Amino acid sequence: MGFAYATVQLSNPRQPALNPVEVNALVDSGANWTCIPEHVRLQLQLEEAERREITTADGAKHFVPYVGPLEIHFENRLSFSGAMVLGDQVLLGAISMQDMDVVIIPKEHKLIVNPENPNFAAGFVGGARPAQ
Repeated sequence: MGFAYATVQLSNPRQPALNPVEVNALVDSGANWTCIPEHVRLQLQLEEAERREITTADGAKHFVPYVGPLEIHFENRLSFSGAMVLGDQVLLGAISMQDMDVVIIPKEHKLIVNPENPNFAAGFVGGARPAQ
């Protein structure tokens, strides 16, 4: 399949005066969480909430900072998330992708808005019912 990338805008909703950071994020449906490098955390002044144990692709376990909130924009989609701080590039994980209702097109190595819901994000919530 190869790698897929997407241009996303990251910001800190608690610090609206800070400029957003635009990055070319690696899209990884096999990763649960979004990950950001330390320099992005510093630019957005994201606070560490706790440290979490993660397992990387090589099977190694690490304790890394979990920071947030992180606001993620892709095309006409938005997600609020926490992020793990590690690595040297932004990795957009499955939880944020599902929240934004986007899909990976493997043949084209890119991320797109779900064509079934082009105007707004949609998703399944099981047995939950809207408030009356």
